[in-house]
Amino acid sequence: MTKQDIEIKTQDGTGKARLFRPAAPAKTGVILYMDIFGPRPALDQMAERLAGHGYAVLVPDLFYRSVPYGPFDPKTAFAEEKSRAALSALSGGTTQDMTIRDGAAFLDALAAEGITGPVGVVGYCMGGARALNAAATHSARIVAAASFHGGNLASDAPDSPHRKAASIKARVYVGTAGVDRSFPPEQSARLAEALRVAEVDHTIENYVGVGHGWCIEDHSVYNEAAAERHWKRLTTFFNETLG
Repeated sequence: MTKQDIEIKTQDGTGKARLFRPAAPAKTGVILYMDIFGPRPALDQMAERLAGHGYAVLVPDLFYRSVPYGPFDPKTAFAEEKSRAALSALSGGTTQDMTIRDGAAFLDALAAEGITGPVGVVGYCMGGARALNAAATHSARIVAAASFHGGNLASDAPDSPHRKAASIKARVYVGTAGVDRSFPPEQSARLAEALRVAEVDHTIENYVGVGHGWCIEDHSVYNEAAAERHWKRLTTFFNETLG
């Protein structure tokens, strides 16, 4: 296993990313779309674990336009006024359209590193919608898209990913938190209908009894049993689609 820090030139500047490679050369890649707290050791550990299944895993900093920022402690950040305001500014100032534009640069960065095969994407929290939007925008390259505790996947916003369901050619897996104000049951139903009408091969699974953020170890609502269930679903999903 190796990891390297790289810089990615985008339409809007230069962002940092970390690339994790398995021991054996990999042609298939995964882009991990971060949650609101940004790149940090917890996400590195997740990327390393995913790379252990044979994929090259790219973890880009989606907030690169606003560096420096943080670091944030996910357990306390929303309880403190200063950090809560900073997170709101970061997430609000990094629009879906910005991340959609960045997606081409992320894919080019993988190709430049020799990862020229099919690509999967997975997003957590705010990254969930961005992963689905990436799949809709880059349908020729992205063959699998997963979201875990992703928010606003089928909201009233014009950039909500459910509106682009007809452009998605990838298989889709969505794991939802049992109780999640950012993705209530009505949004889940709306997303399911949009994907069904668009004939997207998809699964939406409700993880009953867990909260928004349950997959990531440094979150206050981390749930080890449900997190392991997420890993089983994700690795099976990627194995079936990426090989």
